[in-house]
Amino acid sequence: MSRNRVTVIDIARAAGVSKSTVSLVLQSSPLVKEETRARVSEAIRDLGYVYNRGAAHLRQAKSKIIGIVVNDLTNSFFAELAVGMDMIVQSAGYVQFLAHAGEDVERQRELINSMREHGIAGLILSPARGTSAADLKPLADSGLPVVVVVRNVAGTRVSSLLSDNGAGARDAVRHLVGLGHRRIAFAGGFPDTQVFAERVAGYRDGLAEAGIAVDEALVIGSAPSRAGGAAAVERMLAGDGDAPTAALCFNDAVAFGVCDGLRARRLEPGVDFSVVGFDDVIEARTAVPALTTVAVDPQRMGQRAAQLLFKQINAGTAEPETIRTPVRLVVRQSTAAPARSRELS
Repeated sequence: MSRNRVTVIDIARAAGVSKSTVSLVLQSSPLVKEETRARVSEAIRDLGYVYNRGAAHLRQAKSKIIGIVVNDLTNSFFAELAVGMDMIVQSAGYVQFLAHAGEDVERQRELINSMREHGIAGLILSPARGTSAADLKPLADSGLPVVVVVRNVAGTRVSSLLSDNGAGARDAVRHLVGLGHRRIAFAGGFPDTQVFAERVAGYRDGLAEAGIAVDEALVIGSAPSRAGGAAAVERMLAGDGDAPTAALCFNDAVAFGVCDGLRARRLEPGVDFSVVGFDDVIEARTAVPALTTVAVDPQRMGQRAAQLLFKQINAGTAEPETIRTPVRLVVRQSTAAPARSRELS
């Protein structure tokens, strides 16, 4: 350790915390637990550290950095979402810090803390599963411009940009019913997320509108991934009752997995079984068969999220607003009238 100048790194090492945590304590951030704050404060006193608050404020005033934290960058929907954000961020003369939370709330918290240490001008967050209003309250209290995108977090005081999940699911069911399907499954997604709840509610509404009773055995949660879709097929077609002839999937990744699972059982998507996705990622157009899906337009959604954030930054206020964007059904080759000449089990 230098005799002449104690650094933030020295404090972090002495307190057993990260550099970003020390910075947040120095900035009197409410994001730090009291026990941790006390430990860091003790290390600061013991080492005789002097915080140059004027220099810190100068760095923050010049910030041209936007923080972006996404819950799952392995899903191409979120990759396209991030591309849309980047278009607006770059055009505004800012740079972005893009990070992957991996559906881990604690990792998400650490990423946001680190970004705030670097003096971000604003934050766009696609929340990790399990994020609560309490997790976002310190951000709202600090006045930092924040936009939550894709997943709603009830009870927050930050801006939100969401898609019309219920209407999209309802339109998808109407399409399948119009083709003659009566046994329609809902496949994929984590049941404890708001997006799942909204899309399943739209699915139920579509069935009720057609006078079809919901079979709870056909509402099948799974990881919102290709592997989750393949696993959902096993559950959809394993029952003793009438097997479904179609499925509305939580997202396109699940739909691709459902197609894989059907082919493993020698069933052809779009011929023996109809499949509808949700999102309309780029691969949906080139898949075989091309995927019928509910188009959310993730790149455009990313652009709108960034525009909403810059609206707050430029206004100098974090006044929250909620926007729900429309969606549309795109019909392709993965849906058709029920195949009545083959058994599905």
